[in-house]
Amino acid sequence: MKHETQSRLYEGKVFHRRLRPRVHALSYRVFYMALDLDELPSLARRSRFFAHNRFSLFSFHDRDHGDGSGKPLRMWVEAQLARAGIETGGGRILVLTFPRVLGYVFNPLSIYFCHRADGSLAAMLYEVNNTFGDRHSYLIPVADGEAQTVEQGCDKAFYVSPFIPVSGRYHFKVARPGSRFALTIRESDGEGALLTASFTGEARGFRDRDLLTAFLRHPLMTLKVVAGIHLEAAKLWRKGLRLAARPAAPVSPVTIVPFRDKAGSVLPPA
Repeated sequence: MKHETQSRLYEGKVFHRRLRPRVHALSYRVFYMALDLDELPSLARRSRFFAHNRFSLFSFHDRDHGDGSGKPLRMWVEAQLARAGIETGGGRILVLTFPRVLGYVFNPLSIYFCHRADGSLAAMLYEVNNTFGDRHSYLIPVADGEAQTVEQGCDKAFYVSPFIPVSGRYHFKVARPGSRFALTIRESDGEGALLTASFTGEARGFRDRDLLTAFLRHPLMTLKVVAGIHLEAAKLWRKGLRLAARPAAPVSPVTIVPFRDKAGSVLPPA
């Protein structure tokens, strides 16, 4: 594809480290797609290996995200921003996510960068899926829309790991996508740091040859991610960890986190 796009690939390594009650670490190589939601139709038209809402080597389906209805995903994201009182004026929405690979996908985490019309960053939306088929998102306004690194936090509200109760807090540190992308998530509870997860990757293009190269380097990637999750769970069980009770998913599918100043006071949305 000769046309310049905002969408691209990020190829790199995921790293997880659990600190308590048993130390456990793992890492694996993956690639993410950073997709401008407005570019999805044109990307699909230009590419032999990428499709929007239909089968291909790689594909992105709106029903894999948001409320699962299959309606245009941008509409759903904008509705959540409106609920939070965050005005974006139709600015660009970029989602960092795993694609379907030969029709299959599981996304532990997708991240939406919600921009204003002037290009500044208005909010981040962190969309979490667990292996039980549940989905929950955290929508957090951005304090400094021009900052290259976004640091945010919120209370945990959703069951993810079967070995960790639904309590504690997430701490996000996200570098805005450029020639590189980096993400670190720390989870803590009343006893302190519990685990760290990170991804660091280098940007790749979105041409057919880039997509084909990604497939050859990471064949059946999304299936391997799910298999790896279950394998690591078995290892944790053998280390003596036992299952935490699984509560029902939150009534609201999106936790809207209010913006707070340095003193902790809740402020109105920018």
